Amino acid sequence: MMHSSTITWSGLDLEREYFREEVDIAIRHVLDANEYIRGPKVADFEKRLSHYLDTKHVIGCGNGTDALQIALMALELQLGDEVLIPAFGHGAAPEVVAHLGLTIKWVDVHEDTFLLNTNLIEEVLTNRSRVIIPIHLFGQVCDMGRLNELASDHNIRVVEDTAQAIGALWKGQKAGAIGDVGTTSFFPTKNLGCYGDGGAVITSDDQLNTAMRSIANHGQQEKYRHERIGLNSRLDSIQAAILSPKLKALDELNIRRQHIANQYRQELSHVKQLRLPKVNPGSTHVYHQYTVKVTPDDRSGLRSWLQAQGVPSMIYYPIPSHRQLAFGSGEQCCPIADLLCKEVMSLPIHPFLSEDEVGYICLQIKRYFSS
Repeated sequence: MMHSSTITWSGLDLEREYFREEVDIAIRHVLDANEYIRGPKVADFEKRLSHYLDTKHVIGCGNGTDALQIALMALELQLGDEVLIPAFGHGAAPEVVAHLGLTIKWVDVHEDTFLLNTNLIEEVLTNRSRVIIPIHLFGQVCDMGRLNELASDHNIRVVEDTAQAIGALWKGQKAGAIGDVGTTSFFPTKNLGCYGDGGAVITSDDQLNTAMRSIANHGQQEKYRHERIGLNSRLDSIQAAILSPKLKALDELNIRRQHIANQYRQELSHVKQLRLPKVNPGSTHVYHQYTVKVTPDDRSGLRSWLQAQGVPSMIYYPIPSHRQLAFGSGEQCCPIADLLCKEVMSLPIHPFLSEDEVGYICLQIKRYFSS
């Protein structure tokens, strides 16, 4: 049996990354060429990711939050326009909406998949609703068929947050390439991560591509000609060079995550105190996180027990977005988001976990609940 101290939380374990030599060579090429900003490595990666996603355009940028801001700025929204956001998820999307002077409209989520509940959208729509941001949480895709239908019926744009689901499919289409715009993050622990900050916006709309590429570069299409208010948000050449070989391995690494999730499912399905993650019908799951549900009392005790056995765990997310002080007072009722924040916990899952390590984690969970 493996020793518990070898378990790491994230997949950023350079000793285990079998493509490390390729990454080292790619970085050396950038250093030798002295092309650090908007160089050929960035253009090459954008082309590779565009091909992978089967979309026309990819624009690298500074991080996933910038990607969301660039997308919303390109849509030329007006102050007070409403953006619909799921109440359970990371704070990046509502933060950007608030920065731009837009109005957040919270939508509750499904209890079993943690994803935006499309059945509730029409309840919160008004004549100021302009955008829906589905967050493809933990590695699977929201009901994009229903979302695109609603968007078409109500003249609303769809901006996908694909930071946790790169490589996942909705009925054969890649996440991020289904709505009007896709956004993603290349934070180091993401399924496709670099060794610093990075992000991208994704679209097949030529006009949006032109606008977003300009916005990411100080609002310029041509140097020193500022046609619109923009940002300084660029994916640097070293990070692009790192991402290209990792992109080649992405599907293989996602399959490995799915195998680990299957091992968890097989070994923990009879632990009645755990509720294992459900896969949204129509979506594949690339398991950025393996998130289970337990009662609040069990969660606290289980996490302490696992920590004592050398097994890390995390809570994504301890406070629902609509309860965050920065975004208001929680006036809209999202009871499922409130409940999930008390029950969820995520177990280690990354492509470099061994079967023995996963087996050890499962053994310790079963030991806790059998004591």
